[in-house]
Amino acid sequence: MRSPFRFSLAGAIAILLASNFVHADAAAPTNAAASAAPTKPQWVVKPDHGNGIYHPDEKVTWSVDITGDRAGLNAVSYDVTKDGQVVVDKATVDVSTGPATVSASRADPGVLVLRIYPPGKTNGQAIAFGGAVISPDKIDLHTPIPDDFDAFWRGKLKELAAVPMNPRVEKFDVSSLKFSDKIDFYKVTLDNINGTHVYGQLSRPKTGDKFPAMLMVQSAGVYPLDPNQVIANSKLGWLVLNISAHDEPIYGTPDFFNNLKATTLKDYVFLGAEDRDTSYFLRMFLGCARTVDYLTSRPDWNGKVLLVTGGSQGGFQSFATAALCPQVTAVSADVPAGCDMTGPLAIPPRAFGWPYWISNWGPKGRDLKKTAVTAGYYDGINMASRIHCPTLVAVGLIDDTARPTGVIAAFNAIKGPKKLLILPLSDHHGNNNAQFDYYQTYATWRADLQRGTPLPINDSK
Repeated sequence: MRSPFRFSLAGAIAILLASNFVHADAAAPTNAAASAAPTKPQWVVKPDHGNGIYHPDEKVTWSVDITGDRAGLNAVSYDVTKDGQVVVDKATVDVSTGPATVSASRADPGVLVLRIYPPGKTNGQAIAFGGAVISPDKIDLHTPIPDDFDAFWRGKLKELAAVPMNPRVEKFDVSSLKFSDKIDFYKVTLDNINGTHVYGQLSRPKTGDKFPAMLMVQSAGVYPLDPNQVIANSKLGWLVLNISAHDEPIYGTPDFFNNLKATTLKDYVFLGAEDRDTSYFLRMFLGCARTVDYLTSRPDWNGKVLLVTGGSQGGFQSFATAALCPQVTAVSADVPAGCDMTGPLAIPPRAFGWPYWISNWGPKGRDLKKTAVTAGYYDGINMASRIHCPTLVAVGLIDDTARPTGVIAAFNAIKGPKKLLILPLSDHHGNNNAQFDYYQTYATWRADLQRGTPLPINDSK
C-alpha cells in the first residue's frame, strides 16, 4: 500500500539526504539535461499492471512509447527474457506513429524483462527496459549454501573478537554544514582483522543522553564519505555511524580516490574471490560486525534500536550485518546487490549481477569453479536466510545490477517480519523518481523505530 503522506520537493530532498541512497560512479541523467535537449527520444515503458505483479501464465502487456522524434522507428528490435537471460520472444515494435504494445508470459515464478535495442541493432546494450514479476512470493532459488556456512562465520567472528577494538574518536569540524549546530560530529577508527581498520563518521545530537543507533553502509565504488548524510539522520535524534567499505581514509582529493580506483582498489570486488578466506568482502563484512560491537558498547546508545541501512553494496552489507550480529533490530535495504551470485550456473541460467563474480567481466584467468564455491559463503540470499529482525527491502524490476529475481529470493528467505517494495519502473539508480516510494516508506520506518511503535509490515506491496 502506498504511503498516505504527501511530500513536497523540499521534503523529498530531505528524505534523500537522510537515506543512504545508491552511489553511482557515472552521473545519472538529470532533469536539466533532459530539458536542454527536449527533442532527444525518451522511451516510456510500462506494464499494464501498475504494480508489475502477475500470476503464472497471465499475459504481461507493456505499453511502449517515445517522446521526441519518432522518425524511422517503425521496426525497433526487442527481446523478452526470463530472469534477464533466457530469451522467450524476439521481434520488432513500431512506434513511428504512436504507442505500441509488447506481450509475453511465463508459467513459473520469476521475472520477465523486456529489452529494447537502438534502431538498427538486434542485441547489445539495450536503450529501454520493461519489467514484470510472476508470483514474487513463490520465488525460491535454492542457491547452494555450504554445510559449514554457520561454522565458518562463527569462526571468523571469533577471530574478530580476538582483535582489540581500539576505538579512536576525534572531534571533526563540520561547522560550515547545515544543522551542524545541533549535533556533535567525529571521525572514528576501529581495528579490524589482519591489521586492517574501519573508518567512519559518527554523529549524535548535542542534547540528550541515549539515542537509537543507525549504522549506514555504503554502496559500491571508491569515494569520500558525505557528512551531510550522517547529520541529516542525527539531527532527527539518532546516534549515527556511517562507515567506508574500504580500509582507506574517508576524506581526500578527487585525485586521491581516482588513484585508488586505478590501483589498489581497481576491480576490488574480484580480489580474493577464489577463496572464502581471502575474499575482499570478508574484511568488509567483519568491519560491519566490528561497528555493531562499537555502537552497542557506547553509553549513549539506548539499548533498544539498532537499524542497519544501505543501498546496493550497502544492502548487501546490511544483510550480512543482520545475519552475523543479533544486536541488529531492523534492516532497510534499497536494491541490495550480491544476491544470486551463482545465477549464471543455474539451469536454466539467470543473468549475472553485481559483484559479477560469475561473468565475463573483470580480470581474466579467474577460476570460476573456485569462485562459485566462495560465493556460497557470501551470497546475499544465504545471508538473508539468517535474518530474524524486521526488514524493509526495495527491488527494481528493470534493475540489471541488483537483479530482481535474486533480490526477491533474498527477501523470501528472511525469517523475520518483512516488507517488500516492488518498484516496477526502477532501474538500479532510481531514475525519474522511480524509487520515491522507497524513500517515503523508509522515512516512516525510521520514525516508527525511533518512537517504538509497531512497523507497517506486510509480505509484499
